Amino acid sequence: MEEQDYVVFEAYLSNALSEDNVKEFEDRLASSLEFKTAFNTYKELSSFLEHKYEKEEETKAFQENLEQISKGHFESKYTLKEKKKNKMFALYKYAIAASIVVLIGLFTFNQFSNPVYSNYANYETISLTVRGGQSDLLKTAESAFNSGDYIKAEATFKDLLKLDVNNSELKFYRAITNIELGNYKLSDNILENLQHGNSAFKNDAIWYLALSKLKQKEYNNCLEILKRIPKDARFYEQAQELMSKLD
Repeated sequence: MEEQDYVVFEAYLSNALSEDNVKEFEDRLASSLEFKTAFNTYKELSSFLEHKYEKEEETKAFQENLEQISKGHFESKYTLKEKKKNKMFALYKYAIAASIVVLIGLFTFNQFSNPVYSNYANYETISLTVRGGQSDLLKTAESAFNSGDYIKAEATFKDLLKLDVNNSELKFYRAITNIELGNYKLSDNILENLQHGNSAFKNDAIWYLALSKLKQKEYNNCLEILKRIPKDARFYEQAQELMSKLD
């Protein structure tokens, strides 16, 4: 990734971009897997720095570790002026340093962090059930979801559900789409309704509702929801693993 991308990541998360730049940024997220992966990594690291290291000594140790690791790999390439103390610069530098750490295998970041959404949200390629005249819209929804173009997927799922309001499959994948987009109120409402229904997506809805709470850093809510997943559910083992990390 280019260095300036990390600055743009922070500007997007801080709502500092113009409307046109937001659209340009989100279009790039939808079209570039590399850019999206880097952005997700940056988001998780930002949250990690804000929530995990509340004690001064732990913060200092973490920073010193990254300073040592990045010294020969980051500062040798880029001449740094006096260290800025604002949040954007700190997160930007640590994000690059952490990326280097992952690449060269010198530091195990996960041992210090809470479990993160991206570790568990591994979606299978979807193939939606064809229903009459909806075939073109369904193909569009499939393609958009499978390629990670969640903005387009949301618009298509919304149109499909106008034609088939009770379709649990469409509701389920629309919920996942909106988790990815950060529209948690909509996604959680859909999943809450599905988990109380009798469709084939009942138990899967519980799992993804828990993942939504995980992504929102609502760890206690995530844990409580995970406890609802029955032993015969396909995500039961993963739920148990995630519970052990949260408990």
